[in-house]
Formats: sequence, C-alpha cells, structure tokens
Amino acid sequence: MTDPRSLALPAQEESILLAQQWRTLARTATLVAILTSPAAFLWFHKHQGLSIGWSLAATIASVAAFRGFIDLVLRRFIPWPSLFGTDDTRLQDEDVVNRRRAWFWRFWYRLAWFLAIFVTLVWIVQLLRGDGGTWWSAGTSSWHWLESQWQNPQIAGYLFTLPLLFFFNFLIFMGPMLMMGISQIRGFEPGDAEWGVKLDHVRGQAEAKEEVRRIVSLWQSGEHFEQAGGKRERGLLFLGAPGTGKTMLAKAIATGFNSPFVTIPGSGFAQTFIGIDAVIVRFLARKAKKLAAKWGGQCIVFIDEIDAVGRRRAGVQSMQPTSLEDILFYGPHGALNPSGDLILETRAWRERLFAQRAPESRSPYPGWVQRLSNIVNQGMPGGMFGGGGQMALNQLLIVMDGIDNPPFTRRVLTNKVNQVLDALYVIPIRIGKVSLRLPRAKPRGDQIYFIGATNIPIDQLDPALIRPGRMGRHVWFRTPTKQDRLDIFDLYLGRVDHDEGLDNDRRRDEIARITSGYSPAMIEQVCSLALTYAHHRGHRAFVWEDLVEAMTTLESGSAIGINYIPGETRAVAIHEAGHAVAGHVYMKGRESVRLSIRMRGNALGHHQALEKEERFSRFRSEEIGLIIWGLGSMAAERVFYGENTNGVGGDLQSVTAAAAWMVGASGMGPERVEINGSRRNGQPRRRLPADVERAEIMRRFEEIGVQLMNRASSGDMAHNPIGAVLADRDKRRMVAQILGQAYMKAHHLIVHNKDKVEQIADVVIEKKEIYGDELVKLLNGANLQIPNVDLTDEKAWPPL
Repeated sequence: MTDPRSLALPAQEESILLAQQWRTLARTATLVAILTSPAAFLWFHKHQGLSIGWSLAATIASVAAFRGFIDLVLRRFIPWPSLFGTDDTRLQDEDVVNRRRAWFWRFWYRLAWFLAIFVTLVWIVQLLRGDGGTWWSAGTSSWHWLESQWQNPQIAGYLFTLPLLFFFNFLIFMGPMLMMGISQIRGFEPGDAEWGVKLDHVRGQAEAKEEVRRIVSLWQSGEHFEQAGGKRERGLLFLGAPGTGKTMLAKAIATGFNSPFVTIPGSGFAQTFIGIDAVIVRFLARKAKKLAAKWGGQCIVFIDEIDAVGRRRAGVQSMQPTSLEDILFYGPHGALNPSGDLILETRAWRERLFAQRAPESRSPYPGWVQRLSNIVNQGMPGGMFGGGGQMALNQLLIVMDGIDNPPFTRRVLTNKVNQVLDALYVIPIRIGKVSLRLPRAKPRGDQIYFIGATNIPIDQLDPALIRPGRMGRHVWFRTPTKQDRLDIFDLYLGRVDHDEGLDNDRRRDEIARITSGYSPAMIEQVCSLALTYAHHRGHRAFVWEDLVEAMTTLESGSAIGINYIPGETRAVAIHEAGHAVAGHVYMKGRESVRLSIRMRGNALGHHQALEKEERFSRFRSEEIGLIIWGLGSMAAERVFYGENTNGVGGDLQSVTAAAAWMVGASGMGPERVEINGSRRNGQPRRRLPADVERAEIMRRFEEIGVQLMNRASSGDMAHNPIGAVLADRDKRRMVAQILGQAYMKAHHLIVHNKDKVEQIADVVIEKKEIYGDELVKLLNGANLQIPNVDLTDEKAWPPL
C-alpha cells in the first residue's frame, strides 16, 4: 500500500492490482457463502418445516444477504479501486456491478435496521405496560396497529387530502414551469449510456487534456493531498470557442471516471417565476448527492453555457474591438473584405469564426409562455416574477459551498439527544476515554465536482463563481491550429476507408493547411462526405479529389458549378491572381492555401492564406503586407484593363479600415521616404531641396490614398473606431499616405511581373480551383521579382 504520508498519488498499476485483489476476495466470499448454503437449506426445511421450494428460496435470500453483509463490511475498511484512465473494460464492468450491489444491500440493511428499532421500541413498551410477550409478538402487534390506523377513514383522509391539496395547488400555479426546468437535468449512471468518447478522442487540445488529467487524478485519489493539509478544488471551468471540444472532454472525464454524470444547460436555470430557478438548483444538487451516494460517493455535474447564469451580477461589460478581425469580418467564412474573396487564417480570425458559429441562446419554454411572461413582467424592472436571474446564481454558489455539509437529520438528531443527556445532569460527559454523547456530525463523504463550460471571456463571469474553492481551476481550449487539425484528421481519417496516398506526411500536412477554420465536427463531416462521394462513384475508399469536393460542398453548398462568360472569367482570374501574387511576395510568414474562381457565397472567387506559425502580434511591415495583398486585385485590373471592376469596392473598404487601425490603434504611420541622387530618364536631374522634394512625394502618396478612401466611403466606418481615425485631419492624412505607398508597391509588382501574373491566371481559368502544395508550387515557380522604383520619375506614378 502507498505510504499515507506521501504526496504521491497511487499509480495506475496499483489501482489495477487493487481491483484484481477485490475480484479474488469477492469470489472467495461468494464461494464460502455457497459452501454454507446446504446447512441453511436443511435448517429451513427440517427445523422450520418449510417446503422444499420455500426452503430453497429462503436459502438463496439468506445467502445473498450474508454475502451482501460481508461486502458492506469489507468496503468499510478497504478503499474502492480507482480505474480512471485504464482500458481494461472487464475491470470497469466489474466495478460497476460491485458498486450497484453495495448500494442495493446498503439500502435494505438500513431499512431492516429501521424496522428492527421500531419493533424493539414496541416490545419495550409492552414490557413496561406489563403485557408481556416476545419480540416476535411485538412485531406482529406493531403490524396490526399500523394496519388498523391505515384503515381508519378519518386518519387516512387527513394523510391524503392535505398533502394532495397543497401539492395540486402548487402544480397548477408553478408546475409546468418547474417541470420544464427539471426536465433539462439529465442524469447518466455508469452503464446507462455509452457515448463512445475517451480522452484519446479529444484531439487538438493537448495542454487542456494534460491539465484535466492532473485535476481528475487529484479528484480521484486526493486523500493523500488532504492528509498533507491541502484542499481539493470543487469545480473546473472550461473556456473556449464553440466546437473546440469542451462538452466532449467532459463526457470523456465521466466515462473514464466511472462515475455518474449530471448535465444541465445554463439556460435551464432561466425561469419565469421568482424562486423556481433556486428550486431547480436545489433539485440539481439533490440528484447529484443521490447518485454520488449510490455510486461510491462521487458525481460530476456539467453545466454547459454557464455564462447564462454566471455572468457578472453588475451587468455585462460593453464589448470593445481588440483586433482588426473585430472590425473586418464578413460572411460565414470570415473574409477581410465585404466581397468575401480575401481570407487569412490567424489566431484572432479563428476565435472570431468559432464565436460566430455559436448557437444563439434560446429559452427552453414555448413561445406562448414567453409572451405570457412578458405581459406579466411588463413595466417591472428586472421582471417582478423573474428575479433578474440572480437567485439561480446565488443559490448555485451556496450549493457549491455547502455540498459536503453534514446531513441535516444527523445534525438535528445529535443535537437533540445530546441536549437531553446534558439536561439530566446525572450522566457525565465521558467516563475515561469513552464519550457518553453522540459524536458530532461529520461532513458528507460525497465528492460532487462541478464542471462549467463557456465561450465568453472570463472577465464577464461573476468573480464569486470563478474564485478558488468553486470553479477556481480554468482550462483554456484553443481553436484548432494547423497542427491541431493534423491531429484531428489522424483520428477521423483512421475511421473511414481512404486512399493510401492520403497517409503520407506531406499530404496530411497539405490537408491540414487547406482546412483553415475547420472545427473537429466539420473535419468529421468532411471525411464522411468524401466517403459518400466515393461510394456514389462505386469506389470503396475516397481519394484526394473526393476530399476536396467534400470541402467545397461543405463550405459553399452544392450549387458551385456556375460558369461565367469568358470575358468575366478572365477578369475574375486576373483579380484573384493579383491578390495571390501580392500576398505571396509581401506577406512574409504567410502561405497561400487556396486560389479559386468558383463562386463562394457572394464572392466570384477567393484567395485564402494562413499564418505558418501561431502569432499574437504583427510588425508594421506585416500590416503593410496585408494592405498590399488587398490592393493587388485593383492594381492587376488597372494594369491589364486600364480600369477596374466594381469587385474592388470591398477590397478598398477593408484596406482603408486596416490602414486606419494601424494609425489609430497601433501607432503606425507611413514609411519614411529617403531622397538620393538618382537620375531621371537616364539624365542627371536638377536637384531640389530635400525637404521640398520629400514633401512633394508624400503629397502625391496622399493624393492617391485620398482617392482610394473616397471610393470606399460608403462603408459603415462611423459605427466603429475606424471612423474616429478618419475624422481626424492629421490621422486621415497618415492613413492616405499608407494606402498610397501600398498601392504603389502593388502596382509596380504587377507591372514588373505582368506575364507571370497572366500565366497564373491562365492556370486558374483551366482548373477553376487550386489547393495546397499545387498552389505553392505555382507561385514559387513564377519567380516573382520586386522592382526598384524611382519615385522622382514621373512615369512611376500610376494614373487613377
């Protein structure tokens, strides 16, 4: 056995060994009970005169009761084995059966003990009255007395009528609301439900899983920690965007923990009438306690969307933009521009994308109930009947603090008996070391653990809920990065038949790159959809083309085969090629993953890229690269056609906002222009004063930028921080200069590499859509060059 003074938790091998020893001990006890059964049968049949059938039934019952008694005695001195994290299903199944047997016999022995005390009291009363009789006759007379009282119509009427009247009046007034709330509390016992979820199935959250392993191990075997003076945490809070695996990990904990699992959504606490929400919290705690008592003293309560009940009681804080993605986020795929053809995967982009997919919180009640509630509460601050939703939070906090309080009946019994003994005076408190008083009621041995999940920032939750001792342990779930998606694909591709060519490292890395923003559920769906396409073609396993087609269908829907007229097809290809070329050259640390002229939503085509590494900040040169990327389309159209289409409107709006964000939120400005002695048209130029020439160049930058901003003035800039920047004359000038510099770079890049841009557009026209490695190879093979531009040369300035 482990040294109780050691802080080391019992190893998994020790737990398995203990479970095996329990199995041996249980079988031995069963064998002993069976070997003694003939003697019991003979005693019932010969000495008691029972028939063979009744003797056999009585023998079975007595042997089972004796076996259950031995089990209960042994369980008092030998701990339950901890099987968390083990894959031995046989041991886990035996553990479930043993716990169920222990609960069954504990219930019947307690009932028998209560009846024995009752009959003994009746027998003592008979002796004091001088009626005589035996203990058996006392039991018979007790039964006859109860039967006579039960048959008394007046007493029976009181016993039934009064409780029923109160109960039915309560049900008529509040019953429907209460039942709707209680119906959302779901309790699952081990062996009842099989979710098929294990810790290994939760992918892309390595840090979260490791933290949960550490916490659950402490929950399961924390006696050593408590003996050393520590205190186990009561609750655990999962923080992360929707679809990152919070609920899945909670189910995996319950499955591996081999304990009952109680769930309720946060909206289940929202009630129409005041007080009902507190009743539901109490019912939740009662259900958890009952299941914990039945299954060895442990139970997990999972509250999904806990922010519905656990927000700050002072009100929700106003949401302020913290990144450019909070301003530039359009469409279901989170494009940087309203036209939807520029998508860049970053950490902030994933957070916003997953938050957008969160389902809207809905009331659990039908519409007519909500309308009735609104009529009743009309004009009442916070709702006269609703209570503002704070009673549920307050009651939940009280329950979490008092979940292990000593039982109420035990405390009352101890208090009253000791009061009587003290009042007699003649009975001392103790004799030697033996106490003559009932011992103080000890805290319940049940361990109820609370797990909450939310997708809102932690600072919007009530501090009383997330403090240590309640939900003081916080586990963050990140949105899946490229490496996380690779891990998730390893799981789901292993479950479906696929071509062996998808199993090499290069192809798997490519798949992870082109699935920007995919959640685990989307990855599972795209694998299943790809297999559907393969089976439709008569193939057993799907190939790369099936996977790409499944991705396109999942993202854009099945109506993607729209053919443009030839002229428009080429214009769209030039537009997207301009984006791809500018992004490939100027967006360092990013990589193109998709180039398409297939319609996706309202976008005629799109170019998608991702950050090669997880980034939390960007330098000025990287921000400028994003703006050049956005202006690459307009530069390409004007170089090839001498004019631009209306498709650049969204690009101009987004780059204007991005430049304003650089100035107003990041303290960035335009590049400083250095004047040197360069020549103009091969001839020495007349040298102007440096400050005059620098001012002239910056003025011309500003002239271009102002034109671009004016063309994007139809956006809703006035409703976000960008509007404040553009309303300031000096800041607006800096924004215009940034845009002018960016457009100059995009323009000269396209001019210098015009033939290569045309070649890329031709490939896109031919294939409609290019993914992953094929696109990277195409862009690298173009050997794009950045030209040197003499800003003092009049021909260097593009006409607009």
